[in-house]
Amino acid sequence: MIGYNKIYWLTNLRAFMILLVVVFHAGVTYNKTSFYSNFWIIYDPLSNDFLSILLFILDLFVMYTIFFVSGFLAPLSLKNKTHKKFVILKIKRLIIPWSIAVLTLIPLYKIIYLYSRNMPQEDWTTYFHWSSIWNQSWLWFLPVLFLFNIIYLIFSKIDTSKIELRKFLFYVLISGLIYLLVVHYFNLKIWTVSAILTFQNKRIFIFFLAFLVGSQTFKLNTFESGIRNKKIEMISHVIGWIAITIYIGGEICNLTIPNNYLLIKSIAIVINKASFLLSLSYMVYSMIIIFKHYLNNKSKIWDGLNRHSYGIYLSLIHI
Repeated sequence: MIGYNKIYWLTNLRAFMILLVVVFHAGVTYNKTSFYSNFWIIYDPLSNDFLSILLFILDLFVMYTIFFVSGFLAPLSLKNKTHKKFVILKIKRLIIPWSIAVLTLIPLYKIIYLYSRNMPQEDWTTYFHWSSIWNQSWLWFLPVLFLFNIIYLIFSKIDTSKIELRKFLFYVLISGLIYLLVVHYFNLKIWTVSAILTFQNKRIFIFFLAFLVGSQTFKLNTFESGIRNKKIEMISHVIGWIAITIYIGGEICNLTIPNNYLLIKSIAIVINKASFLLSLSYMVYSMIIIFKHYLNNKSKIWDGLNRHSYGIYLSLIHI
């Protein structure tokens, strides 16, 4: 079994992904093609085409990687704990910080939003997340992660350690494809908003699948060996870049010439959703390979990022 203190690459990966989340949200201010300008905290008319491409790529894998890492750590967090202690731990770690942040930072967010646009401040009751257009904004992640951990806890007695990773990934990809097609068919792409849970319908189940893959890799001790399978890596690179090329090409065509399909519409939609899943899977896989084999170490920089990454996510992402 992997010892927690030995998986530096995993905690380094998590810290780096949180840093990229901050980069993404900061970059939205200058995103030329984004709809965020209508409600983002600060909008700058100066835009950058390269930044738009970068944000598109980051949006493809960053949050999925974070959920993967969270899923990997879930069995470790549950180990040697009663269900009650596990829930209390997650409440202290996720729900209490979320409660404080959502009641303080979201009102501050609106104050800055109005000030940056030279708009008058409004009645104080409109500054809280349940009555504003931003709802929880970047804080949506914490209640969702808490929910995933509770679902994992409920079904933790189910033994999946006998399912090979390749089979598990196949089931995950098929489930994800079916889900995305259902969401597309019924046009459920919008956000579900409430006082506690807020999530994007088309992504929530894919996030959960990433969480499950993370937990499964822990159960199978997938990363225990330091031996690299270069053949698997090469095949993954080929398939991954083909998928990325198809997905990005399809998205560009859809943006420039909407509803103009090179193939039969239904086939084009299936290819788009499948290439999306393969692309994000490859990007997550690439991050794992890079950090496991090249950044599996301690340093002052990584120690600082790991120590402060959670606080950065909670308090600095809106700057």
